[in-house]
Amino acid sequence: MGPEILLVDLDFNGILEQNLAEAQKLLVAAEERLFGSNKPARAEEEEGELPNNYQCFITHLEMIIKDSFIEDNHERLKSAVTAILQEEAQDKRWETLAKEKRPSWRPIRFREIHDKQLKDFVEERMKNANEEENGADKLSSSLKREVCRLGKQIQKDLLVVVRRLRECYPSDFDICTKYAQLYHQAFSTRLQELTRSKVDVEDCCYILRWVAFYYPSDVLNHQELKEHIDQSSLGPLLPEGTLKILHEQYFLHKENEVRKWLSTAFGKEMKKWSDGVEPNLVDGFYISSLAVDIIPLIDSTMKEMKAILGSETKNEYILCQLDSYLKDSYMKNRKLIKVKQGGPAKTLCVYLVNIHQFRKYVQEAERLFPEKTRKALLCTLANIKTVCQQYFYTELKPLFRKFWTNAWYDGHNKVLDDLVKALENQIHHLKPLESVCREELLGELHLAVMVEYVRRMMKRKLKLKRKKQQEKAAEFMCQDSRIICSTFAKVGSNENWLSDILPRLSEILRLQDPGSLKLEMVTLTRNYPDLSQQHVVAVLKLKSNLSSSDLRGIKDCLRDNRVTQDNQSSPSFFSKVIVKRKYNKSAVLFLCKKM
Repeated sequence: MGPEILLVDLDFNGILEQNLAEAQKLLVAAEERLFGSNKPARAEEEEGELPNNYQCFITHLEMIIKDSFIEDNHERLKSAVTAILQEEAQDKRWETLAKEKRPSWRPIRFREIHDKQLKDFVEERMKNANEEENGADKLSSSLKREVCRLGKQIQKDLLVVVRRLRECYPSDFDICTKYAQLYHQAFSTRLQELTRSKVDVEDCCYILRWVAFYYPSDVLNHQELKEHIDQSSLGPLLPEGTLKILHEQYFLHKENEVRKWLSTAFGKEMKKWSDGVEPNLVDGFYISSLAVDIIPLIDSTMKEMKAILGSETKNEYILCQLDSYLKDSYMKNRKLIKVKQGGPAKTLCVYLVNIHQFRKYVQEAERLFPEKTRKALLCTLANIKTVCQQYFYTELKPLFRKFWTNAWYDGHNKVLDDLVKALENQIHHLKPLESVCREELLGELHLAVMVEYVRRMMKRKLKLKRKKQQEKAAEFMCQDSRIICSTFAKVGSNENWLSDILPRLSEILRLQDPGSLKLEMVTLTRNYPDLSQQHVVAVLKLKSNLSSSDLRGIKDCLRDNRVTQDNQSSPSFFSKVIVKRKYNKSAVLFLCKKM
C-alpha cells in the first residue's frame, strides 16, 4: 500500500507534487514515445504539452531546492536529486543522436539549473541573515554587525548542510564544498563592497580578524565542517590589493597602540621610582607590574600581527619600541639614583626582576621575532642588567683600595673583615630578590670581587722582595679566597670555579724554584687561555727576587708551551682584569721580548 499505489491514481501534476523522481520517469517515457520511435508522425498536442510539463518540473525542482533547509523536505530533496541524475543520463542519451532527431529542449542540463538555484538560495540566505539570531546586534558599528552576521550565518548554514543535506546527495556532488564555495563567494563579494571606500581603524581590524582568525577557525576548520570542505577550492576572501591597504592601516594602528601602552606603563613605573615608592613584596619577594603588564600585550599583538599580516617581519617595529623604552627608562633611572641617596638598591632589584622577565619572554618566544631584532633586544637587556649589577659592586669598590697595600699586609684580618661585613650587608639587601635573579646577581658580584682582587694585586703597590714576604702574601691570598668564596657560596653563588683563581696565583708567589715556577706558569696559561702577556708580566713582576736569567727561562718556556686550542669551554676571567701598562721601558722590553 502507500505511495506506490496512490501514485497510480494521480495525473502528472499530482505525481509532481508527491515525487519528483517518479514525475521525471513519466516525462522520459513520454519523450521516448514521441522521439524514440522511427515513426515520423507525432501528435502535435502531445508534443506541445511535454515542454510545458518540463517547465513545471523545473519550477518544482527550484522550489524544493529553495526549501532545502526545511527538515520535513528532505525526502522530496532526495527525490529531486534522483530526478536530476536521471535527467543528466537522459541528456547524455540524446547527445549521441543528431540534433534534428532529438527534442528541441535537449540538453536541459539540470545540474546547472540546480547549481544556479543553490547560488540564488545562498545569496538570499545571506541577505536575510538575522543580527539578533546570530549574536551580532551588540557590536559597536554597523559594519561589524554585518560582517559578524554574515560569518555566523555561514557557519550555521554549513552545519545544516553537513548534518542533514549531505545525506541527500551522492558523493560526486561534493555538496558540502559546493555550498562552502557559494557562501565563500557571497561573503567575499560583500566584504569587497564594504572595503571599497575607506573604513575606520576599528572596522578595519575587525574585518582582518574575521579574514585571519574567525572565518578560518570558526567556519572552515570547525570540527564538524573541516573534513567535508575542500578549502583549496575557495581562494582568498579579499583580493591582494585590498588586503595590502587594510594591512597598512592595521599596522599603523597597532604601532601607535603599542607606543601608548609602553608610554603609560613605563611612565607609571618611573613615577613610582621618582616618588620613592617602596617596591611591592609578595611572599617576601620583590614584584613589579611592568613586565607582567607589558609582556601579554606585546605577545598578543605580535601573534595577531603575524597571523593577520602573514609574517613576523613587522614585529621588529614593535620590539624596537620596547628596546627604545627600556633604554630610555634606564637612563632616567640612573639619573634618579645619582640624585637620590636612599633606596636605589631596591629600585635596581625590581629593575632586574623586570629585565629577567623580559629576557625570558624574548628567548622563549623566538618564533615571533626576526632573529636580528631578537638578538638586538637581548643585547640591550644584557647591557642594562650588567650596569644594574655593577651598582652593587660599586658600593664595595672603595674597600678594595686597601688590598695589596701595606695596610693589607700589616693588618690583613681587619681589611678582610671589613670587606666581608660589607659583602654580607650588601647581600642582605638582595634577599627579597627573586631566586633566579638573585643567583645571577650573586654570581656576577662574586666574579667582580675576584676580578677586582686580582687587578689590585697586579697593580703591584706592595713590594715583596724577600721569600718570607712572598710566602706570607701567598698565605693571605689563600685565606682571602676561602673566606670570600665561602661567603658567596653560603648565599647561593654557583660560581665554584672562582675558588681556584687565587690559590693558583698564590703558588706563583710561594714557589722559589725556577723549574717549579715554570711548570706552574705553563699550567696557569693552559687553564686560563685568556691570560695575556700583560698579565704574565704583572704576575712575574711581583717576584722582585727573580734573576734575569730565571725570568728569561720562564718566558721561553711559556712561549714554547703555549698551545692554541678551542677555548669555548675554558672560563673567561683574566680578560676581565684590566692591567695598565705602567712598567718602565726597559722592563717592558726585557719581559715581553721573549713572549
